[in-house]
Amino acid sequence: MHLDGLTFSAGSEFHFDLHLFDTVNPAIASIAGAFTELAREGLGPGRGKVQLMQVSQLNAIGEAAVPEPNPKPLELSLDPPGVRITHLRVKFITPTELKHGGQIASQPDFGILASRARDRIAALSEFYGDGPLPLDFRAFGQRAAEVRMTRCEIKNIENKRRSSRTGQTHPLNGFAGEAEYEGELTEFLPYLQAAKWTGVGRQTVWGKGQLEVAVD
Repeated sequence: MHLDGLTFSAGSEFHFDLHLFDTVNPAIASIAGAFTELAREGLGPGRGKVQLMQVSQLNAIGEAAVPEPNPKPLELSLDPPGVRITHLRVKFITPTELKHGGQIASQPDFGILASRARDRIAALSEFYGDGPLPLDFRAFGQRAAEVRMTRCEIKNIENKRRSSRTGQTHPLNGFAGEAEYEGELTEFLPYLQAAKWTGVGRQTVWGKGQLEVAVD
């Protein structure tokens, strides 16, 4: 999303992140090759020519590490931290839509947020990881619903994307901003920290639902 609306002059550089979840058949070499070929064809509305310079793996805090020919997957633990967590802040960086009861939630109540983060991680684990999470989903959601939201400063954002291939336009709406929560949060912190990488809610493959978590 940090590239939206930007124009680059000849000779300048830019970067982007790609979160790849298939650890059984890692395809980073094939993906790098595909982007190299795509770069020759041109990128953006004017099909400007670009060159793929480097591929680096991000570390646990999101910084680019030293490039490696065969990087190992980043591993994130869902085990609770060793200290009790009773307050945290969540920043919704990109437009976020959370469904609850078949409807789009108007605000990120913690029970909804934690449940959607859980569902996203569980789906990725089943598709690409070690299988279903060993978790009582209903009890998890009930405990999450007991956490209180003490501050909510969000605004609705209307975005859209247009496919250059099909010409179709897709809405990318949602809320962005910050919320604070209080309660028994220890078991939920790892899920929200993992959601930094997986995204949460609808249309995460298009960059929606990116968040950051801060513990006070």
